[in-house]
Amino acid sequence: MPQKFFYSMPWFKNLAAAVLENDDVVRIYGVVIDDVVQTPVAALVMQYKNVSSGRLHSCQLSGLSNCYSSLFGPIVRNSPYSISDIMQHLVGVICSDTPVWHVIDCHPLDIESPCYAALMDSLQNCGMIVQTYFCFGNWYLRVNGRSYKEYFETLPSTMKNTLKRKSKQWEKQAGARLEIFTGGNDLAIAIEAYEKVYMASWKVPEPYPLFIRGLIHTCATAGWLRLGLAYIEDEPVAAQLWIVHEGTAAIYKLAYDEHWAHLSIGSILTARLMEYVIEVDKVREVDYLTGDDSYKQTGMSHRRERWGIIAFNPWTIKGLFGAMRHIGGHAVKTMWQRSQRSQQ
Repeated sequence: MPQKFFYSMPWFKNLAAAVLENDDVVRIYGVVIDDVVQTPVAALVMQYKNVSSGRLHSCQLSGLSNCYSSLFGPIVRNSPYSISDIMQHLVGVICSDTPVWHVIDCHPLDIESPCYAALMDSLQNCGMIVQTYFCFGNWYLRVNGRSYKEYFETLPSTMKNTLKRKSKQWEKQAGARLEIFTGGNDLAIAIEAYEKVYMASWKVPEPYPLFIRGLIHTCATAGWLRLGLAYIEDEPVAAQLWIVHEGTAAIYKLAYDEHWAHLSIGSILTARLMEYVIEVDKVREVDYLTGDDSYKQTGMSHRRERWGIIAFNPWTIKGLFGAMRHIGGHAVKTMWQRSQRSQQ
């Protein structure tokens, strides 16, 4: 399952190290079984800004996620308890916490996960006014045991012909070569090449420059890294960061030097990495992660959605006014009355 990577400790450690500011606080909520060893069954990694006083005082609790996160949510292990019971205990701890939270916001969540509905119901059961919102579509490929050759034959004929034609043009370039880095002594050189391509591409600068470097090192250490680079005359012209974790290859970052766009070098590099993860890594799924971009739809087989849940505390002034701004006064009144009845 792709979410296991985004719920892993290495992911959260790198994210926290790269993006959190001095007044950001991480708070991890958990549920344990009341046995001899206090066996943990669920956890939710959250964050808030620790602003002590004044008008800017913030009591908003958010998931530890940002623009780099393609998935977020409660981490739940198998146990004799239902997801509903676990989420109710987890949300109960959050809603009885100090400080009293005005707003609780979690995104992007897997809408198909049983945790999604259980989390929403539990917040409503605790008297919160809850609204859901769409985040983005997520395209992915179920490999179904096929070889790369078998997968390639399923692509649209125009795409297959373009790849074949552009690959021949590419191979005629002086010093043309493709490399896939998984770690090792050349990793620093590979990172520099990736950053050089990124700066020459159409991409906007990274909001947190240390994040990608940290992610590459994290994945290399764990054996998850597949960093593809295309060169012409020893100059990097395209780069792609893929992450392979527990049977899923996540296509995380793509970039190419716009000077070489006419060669479709990005598509050629994608095809090479796709071949690698199917033939070498034997992945079950390839995940394009975030967005409904047209190029992500081509070659993928399925689509799912990521949504957010935002909950307002009507027992606080800021929570009530926040709900009215987001939802509207009449709707807030109806939802509040509904939550009151659910608690009776």
